[in-house]
Amino acid sequence: MIRLISSVRVNKGATYQDADKALLLNVQQGDVKAFECVYTMYSARLYGGVLKLVKSANVAEELLQEVFQRVWEYRASINPEKPFGAYLFTIAKHLVYDYFNEVSRHQLIDEYIKRKSRESVNTTPCALEEKETVLLLNEAIQQLPPQRKLIYTLCKMEGKSYEDVSKKLGISVSTISDHIVKAGKSIRAYYLSKDIVYTAILLCLSFLVG
Repeated sequence: MIRLISSVRVNKGATYQDADKALLLNVQQGDVKAFECVYTMYSARLYGGVLKLVKSANVAEELLQEVFQRVWEYRASINPEKPFGAYLFTIAKHLVYDYFNEVSRHQLIDEYIKRKSRESVNTTPCALEEKETVLLLNEAIQQLPPQRKLIYTLCKMEGKSYEDVSKKLGISVSTISDHIVKAGKSIRAYYLSKDIVYTAILLCLSFLVG
């Protein structure tokens, strides 16, 4: 990822629009200094707009860098005749949308996994989809290391408390918690690797909350 700090300035005699066009033409040709200057001109305002949406300085900074990374990678497609600010904000808008979509996917799958860990397959309209996702949940659990699989099964599938499992296995509650957190991440990653799962989850939840 390119990190940009620039002291490049536009010629004083040029108008703002002319300076923009000249800089963008230079960016098209791979001029790094022109690119740095464009970054200096637009980054603060763009960062502020993104921050208002994502509410996280770290995420806003990452998305800002991704915006300008894409600008540099696709610099040949820049149209100097069109407002560059609007172009940047369009890229940022799509990246913010992708960010929230990914967050929603993770939250949705987390919630679904928690629910499926406590339920058996029923006769709801999405029974077939649920059967498939239950099978995938079982597959995901089987991928876990032996002790982590045992702990997840006892706590999440059988509903035992962390304290009970701690006593049963002779390990600390904090270790139990750590295994559960890591198991959840592994299972979620397994779900995300299966494109069909996300659609199935949406179908099932639409019936359940409708």
